[in-house]
Amino acid sequence: MGKDKIRRFNENKTFDNVVQPTRDEALDNFALKGNWNKDFFKNDNPIVLELGCGKGEYTVAMARRDPSRNFIGVDLKGARFWRGAKTCLEEGITNAGFLRTQIEIIDDLFAENEVSEIWITFPDPQIKFKRTKHRLTHPEFLRRYNTILKPEGTVNLKTDSEFLHGYTHGVIQLEGHEVVRSTHDVYHPDHSDIPAIVTEVQTYYESMFLEEGKKITFLKFQLKY
Repeated sequence: MGKDKIRRFNENKTFDNVVQPTRDEALDNFALKGNWNKDFFKNDNPIVLELGCGKGEYTVAMARRDPSRNFIGVDLKGARFWRGAKTCLEEGITNAGFLRTQIEIIDDLFAENEVSEIWITFPDPQIKFKRTKHRLTHPEFLRRYNTILKPEGTVNLKTDSEFLHGYTHGVIQLEGHEVVRSTHDVYHPDHSDIPAIVTEVQTYYESMFLEEGKKITFLKFQLKY
């Protein structure tokens, strides 16, 4: 592990906006499960998750824009979200936090109906068939999200992968969920009704994809289990 990664891991330990449970702690009556508002944010505002948050660009941007909601960036790679956590501390952003964990146990870390909205920004599309269950919009993940989402909660997928967009759209239709908004190019001039947060915030990877001429897709849906 490089010296810079070690430094970031060590700094994360000192940040009060970072939570890093061990897997055993996460699976054994995790203390914040059902208590994120009361014990972490100290308010009753709605909670929004960014799953696979990377550097936390969306988590930070959404928190800046909307102080009436709480935002949590979730990723296993703490050296990446260190940047987002540090930015929040430097700017005094108190409605954002970061959780280092595996997304496949997300329902062990949040209680039923504890989350209002989920964002998935530029995840690995896991194109190979043997990696199907690792796609963050696979039905098994959607069932976990459904457990923690409020009944009216929504899931947002922003990706450069037409494959993942199409796969997710198919899963939603086959399982009887509701597509709220779908587009294959968020920057197309005819799509002026796309939420501002989708086009006005670009992640590190999105900027790279746009330079390569790739289209950015967006899919918003509600789970109807």
